[in-house]
Amino acid sequence: MAQLLSRAAFLSKKRVGVLVPLFSVYSKNSFGIGDFSDLKLLVDWICENSNSLLQLLPMNEMGGQDCPYDSSSSFALEPAYISFLDLPLPKDKSLKRQIENLRKGLQKGKAFLNYSIKVEKLRLLWEIFLLQDVIEPQGLRSFKEENAYWLRDFSLFKVIKQVHRGAAWYDWPQEFRERDRKALEDFCKKYSKEINFEAWLQWQLFEQFRGVRDYARAKNVFIKGDLPILVSRDSADVWAHVNFFKLEFAAGAPPDMYAALGQRWGMPTYNWEVIKQDGYKYLREKLRYAQNFYDVLRIDHVVGLFRIWSIPYNEPLENQGLNGFFDPADESVWGKHGKEILEVMLESTDMFLCAEDLGVIPNSCTQTLKDLNIPGNDVGRWVKDWKTAHDFLKPSDYRKLSVAMLSTHDTTNWPAWWENEAGTVDEALFMRKCSDHRNIGFERVKDKLFDLSRSLHGRMRWREEVDSVEKLVRVLSIDGPIPREHLTDLVDLYENTYHEKEKLWKQLALSGPMREKSDSLVLQAALRLNLEAGSLFAINTIFDLLYLGDILKNDAYEYRINTPGTISDKNWSLLIPLSIEELRNHKINKTIRDMAKSSGREGAD
Repeated sequence: MAQLLSRAAFLSKKRVGVLVPLFSVYSKNSFGIGDFSDLKLLVDWICENSNSLLQLLPMNEMGGQDCPYDSSSSFALEPAYISFLDLPLPKDKSLKRQIENLRKGLQKGKAFLNYSIKVEKLRLLWEIFLLQDVIEPQGLRSFKEENAYWLRDFSLFKVIKQVHRGAAWYDWPQEFRERDRKALEDFCKKYSKEINFEAWLQWQLFEQFRGVRDYARAKNVFIKGDLPILVSRDSADVWAHVNFFKLEFAAGAPPDMYAALGQRWGMPTYNWEVIKQDGYKYLREKLRYAQNFYDVLRIDHVVGLFRIWSIPYNEPLENQGLNGFFDPADESVWGKHGKEILEVMLESTDMFLCAEDLGVIPNSCTQTLKDLNIPGNDVGRWVKDWKTAHDFLKPSDYRKLSVAMLSTHDTTNWPAWWENEAGTVDEALFMRKCSDHRNIGFERVKDKLFDLSRSLHGRMRWREEVDSVEKLVRVLSIDGPIPREHLTDLVDLYENTYHEKEKLWKQLALSGPMREKSDSLVLQAALRLNLEAGSLFAINTIFDLLYLGDILKNDAYEYRINTPGTISDKNWSLLIPLSIEELRNHKINKTIRDMAKSSGREGAD
């Protein structure tokens, strides 16, 4: 079996890979949602296309919103991903018939996943568990002992929640809410079978996922996992370690040019002082468990380790992230705060750590990542000279310590960005900035600045004739002269978005006039730039790659994994329109393979 590569080995070779949300794929043998058997098929697909990285979204058990970044545990795996093919099934014809009927009855080829599959799979898993031998297997006993830090609390949490009809832990009766020892002991005796089921289920998930890791390593494919920085307020972690969290706050992000009101995620922020007093054991244990499955680990929202945007929990929801503050409040301590936590992480794991450092990032974070050799993210649409030339950087100017990508799980796919967002500004943001100036009437200037007939999805496209800062200032001064130096925020928006598409078209080096619509040739050119980047890794979403084969037929804006700040059954449920087997046989693979080979990022070690 191939071993986990050293940090030096990962730093020595440029690699290419694909981000695949497991819930977005399925095979002919799965149940409409990807499972651990399907992951092995994805490993084969990655290997066949001369790629060497398979990136996943968080695999933790999801909370009530079915969001992988709002998990009910930092440890437990999502049971919807269990494979019945790899389970030790009892010889029960009725059970096998139920499994087969479930497989046949589920939607395949639909646009979005129905998470009711999880309920059906759990029902069958309970029946399988009841048919197991009475004597507890040694493997399960060892699993319980090795994971005592979190497993008992998680199993208890799940069963108490079920008994109280799904109520959040902070709405449970006081004795359970405050973890009264006698009450929990009595509960364990009464519901011992149900609690053991939760442990057995996590054991099976552990064994299956670790089997995928071994399979991938044998093929020199490395699995990149994702460690969410936060955990759901209604989670086993918060219930078991309530002193590690600041429940009076909700985490989020401040307003920026892509989210006019900022974002409110809802998860509680950390009380790092208390976690530190415990020797960071909570953080170390998370990494220890994750290392069973991953070779590379993405640190979600790494800037939150330096300072987190904290919103009072009772702040009206409609205000999103407007009325928050950074914690710690003292900017002078941010660098030391984040560096200490990252150093604990580096010393606690052999996984190769990468960081998601998107958004407004303080210099202390950027410098710390560089000092510690932790790659950040370079998303093509944002890798620009924002201050002077207002143009896209050349691929050779990307950070070497970075993961280059065209899109993320929180953005539109690249064709949707090209067609609807490139060269535009967010309408809500522009409106708010106008109101900040008070003497600029948004409705008075809107149609003079923007071509509304070409503006969609809340994005406003500049009129061609507004071709200079002087003309912008002139329109903004329609109700009275405003000095340019008083309009720096609006001027900055303009300079970084006007003719944005035309600037990128020059880099794409395609023949003919600029095309407003994306097609497979335009996307190929964008991907070539991505693969030519100086970045250590180049990883793109499976949805961007599918456009190489004209597989996605509808409006590109429909193919979005998640829209931040929204609650929708279309978030975290997008499906690709063909099975993994069909994907492996599709003509698209030659293009993917040829691009990997020509980029110098090809293949195995």
